[in-house]
Amino acid sequence: MNNIDPLLMLIVVPIAAGFLCLGITDRLRAVPKVVAFAITLASFAASLFVFMHKPSLSQYGSSVILLADNLSAFIALAVTFFALLITVYSFSYIDKSFGRYFGYLLMTLGSSIGVLFANDLVIMLVFWGMLAALLYLMVAMDGTPKAAAAAKKAIIIIGGTDAIMIFGIGIIWALTGTFAMDKVHLQLAGAFSYAAYFSLVIASFAKAGAMPFHSWLPDVAEDGPASVTAYLPASVDKLLGIYLLARISLDLFVANHITNAVLIIVGAVTIVLAVVIALIQHDLKRLLGYHAVSQVGYMVLGIGTGNPTGIAGGLFHMLNHAIYKSCLFLSAGSVEKKALTQDLDNLGGLAKYMPITFISFLVASLSISGIPPFNGFVSKWMIYQGIIESSASKDYLWVVWLVAAMFGSALTIASFMKLLHAVFLGRPSENLKNVREASFSMILPICVLAAACFIFGILAFKIALPLFIMPATALSPSYLGTWNPTLATSIMAVGVLIGLLVYAVMAPKRLRTVESFIGGEDARALPRISGADFYNTIKEIPLLKGIYAREEKGAMDVYNLGRKPVYALADFLKFLHNGVLPTYLVWCLLGMVGMFLFLFLR
Repeated sequence: MNNIDPLLMLIVVPIAAGFLCLGITDRLRAVPKVVAFAITLASFAASLFVFMHKPSLSQYGSSVILLADNLSAFIALAVTFFALLITVYSFSYIDKSFGRYFGYLLMTLGSSIGVLFANDLVIMLVFWGMLAALLYLMVAMDGTPKAAAAAKKAIIIIGGTDAIMIFGIGIIWALTGTFAMDKVHLQLAGAFSYAAYFSLVIASFAKAGAMPFHSWLPDVAEDGPASVTAYLPASVDKLLGIYLLARISLDLFVANHITNAVLIIVGAVTIVLAVVIALIQHDLKRLLGYHAVSQVGYMVLGIGTGNPTGIAGGLFHMLNHAIYKSCLFLSAGSVEKKALTQDLDNLGGLAKYMPITFISFLVASLSISGIPPFNGFVSKWMIYQGIIESSASKDYLWVVWLVAAMFGSALTIASFMKLLHAVFLGRPSENLKNVREASFSMILPICVLAAACFIFGILAFKIALPLFIMPATALSPSYLGTWNPTLATSIMAVGVLIGLLVYAVMAPKRLRTVESFIGGEDARALPRISGADFYNTIKEIPLLKGIYAREEKGAMDVYNLGRKPVYALADFLKFLHNGVLPTYLVWCLLGMVGMFLFLFLR
């Protein structure tokens, strides 16, 4: 290896600094903050250097251990960027356990880079498992029973799928005789190759939060710290989960119509079901958690189209989602910290008291809803084009997938209309009159992310796609439609200016104050109406009624479904190990008889 290996340093230095922070007490609260800021800033600079000098590799003998190519280098740049913003946000958001929090944050950063740059499947697996443990530790930091339960659920689901990934990696080694990712390019032919592919796909689904391995994400979003949710489920976990899916679908395996069909179906179902469930939520962060699940469906669907336009759209949506969803969660964290609640029934009217947070939240809401000229529209537009293009490969259900994707966007708009009204508009409750804007260190990352939603939208074809997405896919989309974001934004801006001019000309110059005319009851004396009850009536629609009932009972939760047989097996084993010697002797005898019959029949 080189004397100074930037790839290795990007992994080792944050992890080592994280361990150092773990031993710092709360009396020295400034020390872990300074260390975290310095390391994340240096990591961002180093990742930018690696991105500009890719491809880069680290060798041990003739084996390539670490590899930074177009895909991993661009995602590593995004991971370090989000780590830097979350660190700044956490200066004011976190008020206890500073050493542990910033230590875990830095260790997560190093482990994430390890996953991205690992060229060996076993090394990647080690860092992947470390991330699951760190997710558990960071979510459970609050010490509340609900946070501990959410953390437990997350590590069980992700850990369980990690075991499946180990099985898949074992099959890859058996088929190829190597763990080197740059030497694996398997044709999908036969049960073992398909088993290996889908074993890794399941792990990527669980990490990203796609159905049916999604149920940990809304729980973590609701009960975990907002900064942790913005850092892991909203950005890092999405980036790594979709990175793995893209890596195995584009490099490790040769995808075919069967694998693409599975991805498309999972993507379409995830889009619609998750956003339908999000519509009726009354908890701010839980609602955002279900939307995080829904947006994963677009990424999976885009990769599942199997064509350059759809794949590029899916990867671009991965990046866009990390931007606007982190902005949403950080804004929700500011609201929660200042209003001391995340219950939509107790919020409202905060636009007057938190105007910067409101504007940033509005921008991110428009972006996730796919409204031009923001970045979410461009990536969704590319996914739509990819679905249409898939009709050329005789996918006769392409209309169904297109309707599902567009219907999901429509429901997302409706859901965020409810959220904006319930949190920022309407009449505020009496206990919110003293709420004020969050501190500068919390506002700055939110504003940066909101600005990125705008910049990556209007300059998508000039910055984001040519610099990050197209090199990462090594594909050239054949058709991106006729959308011109710069021209469209200019026309919209002209329209807004004309509207302001008309208002300035037509606005009355003199005003007079009169008493309110009330034709019936005095509306000011009526109870405050919250937007949290929007769409509650849809729970009575026959088709959706059953879905909501099963969701409330946990019937669609893989955690609940898997817990029952595991507990049954545990009870059976407890019955066998009852401590009675004759019982053990009987089982020994039966085992010997079974072995004898096996050898005899063989």
